[in-house]
Amino acid sequence: MGRKKRLGACELCEREEVETTVHHLIPKEMGGTFEATSTLCIPCHKQIHALYHNSELAVRLYTIPLLKEDEKIASFIKWVRKQPSSKLPKTRKSNELKN
Repeated sequence: MGRKKRLGACELCEREEVETTVHHLIPKEMGGTFEATSTLCIPCHKQIHALYHNSELAVRLYTIPLLKEDEKIASFIKWVRKQPSSKLPKTRKSNELKN
C-alpha cells in the first residue's frame, strides 16, 4: 500500500542519491490524478504535506518554482540540503494544520 520509492534526485531540495517518491503537484483529491507530478525526497514530500492543506497546494503551490519561493518551505529546503541523504528527519505538522 506504500508509495513507490526510488533512488534519485529531489526536484525541491536538489539533493542527489536520495530515496524519492512521486508528488502530485495538484493533489489527487483536488483533481490532480492525471496532472503533472514531481520527484521528491521523502523529507521534502512529508514537509510539504505537513505545512500545507491540499486546497492551498492546488491553487497556490502547484509547481516546484512556486513551492521553492514560499517562505514556509524555503527554510526547510535550506536546512535539508545540508543533511546526509540517508537521514530521514522527523516532520512536524504546522500549527495551522493541527485540529
